[in-house]
Amino acid sequence: MCGAHLNRLHSCLYCVFFGCFTKKHIHEHAKGKRHNLAIDLLYGGIYCFMCQDYIYDKDMEQVAKEEQRKAWKLQAFTPALVSPYQYAMTGVGEKYSTWEPTKRELELLRHNPKRRKITSNCTIGLRGLINLGNTCFMNCIVQALTHTPLLRDFFLSDRHKCEMQSPNSCLVCEMSTLFQEFYSGHRSPHIPYRLLHLVWTHARHLAGYEQQDAHEFLIAALDVLHRHCKGDDNGKKANNPNHCNCIIDQIFTGGLQSDVTCQVCHGVSTTIDPFWDISLDLPGSSTPFWPLSPGSDGGVVNGENHVSGTTTLTDCLRRFTRPEHLGSSAKIKCSGCHSYQESTKQLTMKKLPIVACFHLKRFEHSAKLRRKITTYVSFPLELDMTPFMASSKESRMNGQYLQPPDNLNNDNKYSLFAVVNHQGTLESGHYTSFIRQHKDQWFKCDDAIITKASIKDVLDSEGYLLFYHKQFLEYE
Repeated sequence: MCGAHLNRLHSCLYCVFFGCFTKKHIHEHAKGKRHNLAIDLLYGGIYCFMCQDYIYDKDMEQVAKEEQRKAWKLQAFTPALVSPYQYAMTGVGEKYSTWEPTKRELELLRHNPKRRKITSNCTIGLRGLINLGNTCFMNCIVQALTHTPLLRDFFLSDRHKCEMQSPNSCLVCEMSTLFQEFYSGHRSPHIPYRLLHLVWTHARHLAGYEQQDAHEFLIAALDVLHRHCKGDDNGKKANNPNHCNCIIDQIFTGGLQSDVTCQVCHGVSTTIDPFWDISLDLPGSSTPFWPLSPGSDGGVVNGENHVSGTTTLTDCLRRFTRPEHLGSSAKIKCSGCHSYQESTKQLTMKKLPIVACFHLKRFEHSAKLRRKITTYVSFPLELDMTPFMASSKESRMNGQYLQPPDNLNNDNKYSLFAVVNHQGTLESGHYTSFIRQHKDQWFKCDDAIITKASIKDVLDSEGYLLFYHKQFLEYE
């Protein structure tokens, strides 16, 4: 009907008709023909259009399980991340099977009939963290990680299988415990002393009670988590530039393409490197900035209102992906010319991560000065990364970007879910964070104190680390 992939294909149970659920082609068929039952071809679930919901049938569940087993035997690969649906959407996955309670678990469920209800104003997942002595840099990153949708789903579904010789030294095990603490419903602030001890043990440069950089802590934490959870998906084919299928790389790793073009023969040398975050220069730094906005008049780019003179996140990304002339002092040996030539270098996104983290370079350290750059940068709630993709390079002309139709770049759209801010100076400062609990519900986390925040509070903040999640993989 629509010629599109991955739109939850369903089959009519009355006649031979296949239609997608996302664009409601199966709905139109059901309404027109009064064929009110269809089967989801990924899960094997039965959908009733009169109930407008999936309906449970034990016999059909057994049929679906048997068909899944046959399909897995036929496939040379097995799906991995969280569910078959997310596998289909991301291309990463692991054999999926439904959870069936054991006799022991059934007994526990009978003796504990009370259930937690998650509502739009529910505060489960919100919990303050005690500052253990200049540890606000750690607390704000923990808040961002515990509110990362796919990371939350991974840990709350008990997916980590520890292979460390001493589980007490495993940072992933501690993160798993931390998620349980956050989503237990307890309101009292949590004391993250074990997490701090493990970070000091495995990232020695962060040990001590001095104030540390939140960005440095994020990268160190991701690195230790990556090393400690490598065993979770051991042996499975990696689908990211880091060639590792651990949950950290599945969520946070992207691929940065570097194209170096010879100015004589125009030959191009391309390399692709993995990244966990993108560090962006700001106006006001010693590095020249280009340009402030696509035009001197107002306009809306990526949902950002261009006030004259205001720098936006899109401006920073434009500067990051612009061609840069390397000059005569940085000549490279061209494989085509077989001699050293001047060249241009351009960075673009080859593969986008599920979570894109942007680091605004507010702290400048050089031989001459050490200072904080307080330039305000406007950032959007929703971000489209299509213009900065390697595949979009041909449509990029003189720094101006041609936007493709919306339906072609849904995979590249992101939603903001966490912001880390730094108040104060380079010598004396404090970190806080804004996190999104539900859609459009934001909270400010200031160590042990959590308060409701407005979207305006979030967007008006200075911004140091910005966390965006791929929209089509969010389950709120």
